[in-house]
Amino acid sequence: MSTQTGPALGTPPRGHAFVPGPRGLPLVGNLPQFGKNPLAFFELLRGHGDMVRWRFGRKRCVFLADPDLVGELLTETERTFDQPRLGIAFRTVLGNGMLVARGRDWRRKRSLVQPSVRPKQVTSYATTMAGCAVELADRLADGQRIDVKREMSALTQKIAVRTIFGVDTPADSEAMGRAMDVAQMEIGKEFAGLGALLPDWVPTPGRTRIRKAAGVIDAEVRRVVARHRDGDEERPDLLSRLLTAVDESGTRLSDEEIRDEAVTLYIGGHETTSTTLVWAWYLLARNPRVREALAEELDRVLGDRDPGFGDYAQLTYAQAVVKETLRLFPAVWLITGIAKEGATIGGLPVAEGTRVWSSQWATHRDARWFPEPEEFRPERWDAESGDAIPEYAWFPFGGGPRVCIGTRFAMVESVLLLAVLARRFTLDVDPGEITPLTGLTLQPDRDVLATVRAR
Repeated sequence: MSTQTGPALGTPPRGHAFVPGPRGLPLVGNLPQFGKNPLAFFELLRGHGDMVRWRFGRKRCVFLADPDLVGELLTETERTFDQPRLGIAFRTVLGNGMLVARGRDWRRKRSLVQPSVRPKQVTSYATTMAGCAVELADRLADGQRIDVKREMSALTQKIAVRTIFGVDTPADSEAMGRAMDVAQMEIGKEFAGLGALLPDWVPTPGRTRIRKAAGVIDAEVRRVVARHRDGDEERPDLLSRLLTAVDESGTRLSDEEIRDEAVTLYIGGHETTSTTLVWAWYLLARNPRVREALAEELDRVLGDRDPGFGDYAQLTYAQAVVKETLRLFPAVWLITGIAKEGATIGGLPVAEGTRVWSSQWATHRDARWFPEPEEFRPERWDAESGDAIPEYAWFPFGGGPRVCIGTRFAMVESVLLLAVLARRFTLDVDPGEITPLTGLTLQPDRDVLATVRAR
């Protein structure tokens, strides 16, 4: 599936030169085109060139398509590019967490949070990941009808509340989950619509809904933090590590900072993995050859047992399925930065204040880097015989100094959950095209219903 509307894919690189994009309208620039379908718009820009000028309202923008240029943007963030000040909806939910913070504040927070998701910790969380997937697999039955999105969301929510918050009651998952669903929808609406141009003080129904959702999230996090602080036992969850982390001056995170980082980790540990798994089941159902190849690996590596962290390295085809899913349907679908004084891209100066954009969706589907880009072909990730993929042609987790610190957590979680479930079942997703919607993550535009088939 493609939303391609520009010139034909597969054209050779045009060189490093700024070129004009589609003509915009007075005052709003290209915002109407962007808001109608951001993914199609980014593919349209890619068709114009690798360094394309356009306008988001009155703001000067540049879109980058070439991996080398994307790499410059990602690796120069914090030095010559700033994080943009994101919309009020986004900031209401994430506060000033590590995803939003800049400069010295960002570096401090990253140094405090990163130890919680290092390989040693991810290894310990893998048992919880696989165990939750086994619980789901045990209650599925041949011929059962399921809502794939609902099941994957419930599964990753359970893992998130156990690994991040160290709790495990239905209310913990359900209240946070409902609030996050509202946040997801409202962030997408505001980002792609005229709300992106409105001052923060302008009241709208969407902003009212997201404030209520943020209130639920705040209350849940405060309740869990209080439970941790009142307890005497040592806990292995991420929140406990955040509560005890100290920076180089001996200072701990404040209550507000704890809230912001916990929500950021929750979104990264739940929302993105859940979305990736939904798209993986959709793609597997449409590609029987890939489904059979995955089943062969699972039978060969696992036999009749469920996987653990020790199996992750051996499940190379399962890893490739996840990578290829993230190529076609990257949960995070755009990255932006604001040029500082003296910024350059491709050796050319970029005016201070220019907003520079790149899109995983557009670059991941460029035939220059991925032959037959619309095809779901995990073999392209084979270390020995796969495609020669340039660095930053695939960047679902970002890159450079602000690369997602949960990358390994997300990959291990996605592979283990897929392996547990696909070892026992296939999911026959109902026929019909599913279109991605742009919100906080890339979501299906409708329910993904499927019939469970025992293997």
